[in-house]
Amino acid sequence: MKPAMNGRRVFVRRSEIRSDLQSLRAFHEGPDALQRLTPPGLPMKVVQDGRRSLTQGDVLLRMGPGPFSLRWLARHEAGPSACSFTDRLVDGPLAHWEHQHIFEPLEQGVALIDRISLEHRPGWRGLLTRLLFDGPALSLLFRYRHWRTRKALEEPS
Repeated sequence: MKPAMNGRRVFVRRSEIRSDLQSLRAFHEGPDALQRLTPPGLPMKVVQDGRRSLTQGDVLLRMGPGPFSLRWLARHEAGPSACSFTDRLVDGPLAHWEHQHIFEPLEQGVALIDRISLEHRPGWRGLLTRLLFDGPALSLLFRYRHWRTRKALEEPS
């Protein structure tokens, strides 16, 4: 994690995948993509999916067990390039969360880049989100997601 100039923290995870842009995009567009990218045992549920595409619409998630669950409303938008999309926190536990999903063509495949800028709230809520959505927890989540994506796209079905 690196601090950004505006006080927000930035996390970046990059992997090279032996696939193509179309397959990587199709994987992310799949109706079960979010479930496939969620580690087993991590309590997360899609409550409402209003996405019309990777770059349009909102998705409402509940994360955590029962009464301790957190509401997370994300808006999907165009990303910084033609081969990308962004999900931005509209309502949830952090003060700011912007997740850019960037796909870059390579000679031998495609680069999958997750770039997240985040900011925690002050007080006890910020302490909680630092444990759940920062540092080692965030690193482990995206190691899993990149492994899962590679496994889905590189291995024969």
